[in-house]
Amino acid sequence: MTELIFREDAYLKSVDAIVQGINERGGIVLDKTNFYAAAGGQPGDRGTITVNGKAIDIATTIYDEMKNVVHVPASAGDLPEPGAPVTLALDWHTRYRNMRAHTMMHLLCACVPFPVTGGSISEDGGRIDFDIPEGQIPDKEDLAARINQLIVEDHKVSFRWISDAEMEANLHLVRTMSVKPPMGTGKVRLVMIGEEGKIDLQPCGGTHVKSTAEIGPIRVAKIENKGKINRRIRLAFA
Repeated sequence: MTELIFREDAYLKSVDAIVQGINERGGIVLDKTNFYAAAGGQPGDRGTITVNGKAIDIATTIYDEMKNVVHVPASAGDLPEPGAPVTLALDWHTRYRNMRAHTMMHLLCACVPFPVTGGSISEDGGRIDFDIPEGQIPDKEDLAARINQLIVEDHKVSFRWISDAEMEANLHLVRTMSVKPPMGTGKVRLVMIGEEGKIDLQPCGGTHVKSTAEIGPIRVAKIENKGKINRRIRLAFA
């Protein structure tokens, strides 16, 4: 399996790697990567892979059926040979925006204590779907104020690892009803906001900023009715 450098350091903009192979669709598989592969509502990273001085544009990054990270070229062309050394460089503007948005989604979870049924990150922010009983739907302005307060308080965002067995024993930490925590490698990463996760604590394989202050001001763009008790809350960067 590809070594996922971004799980330890989401701020690493470039990394050297070795080509492990090219799949049947022309996707590039490396021994390690700092590119995030699309999962959990967060888009796959884009950027470049440089080999012998020539840069290959990467349109997105995904997982294959073996959970290897596949870097998808933007167009067909010359591809590196297995064993070739390459340098990966992120489209940092996009990655950093996604990091800010993902951490923002965790603050939304912290402020809306109801089961999560889905979510995604977009260019202007992101959304989460919650099962919220009638009469308990939050007020837009009040919710925005609470999230912005957590942002300006500059809370630390960190992580720690627990075993798969520990995760099984603490499934109450899982907020998303439809998505299982990233298990199967023997350990699970818990993302913590605030001291020891007092603000938010949940399993997550995504990329995050180091502090809530890095998110910047946000607004609640919309609260939509998506079913009997399902509500979609959209946040956007202000």
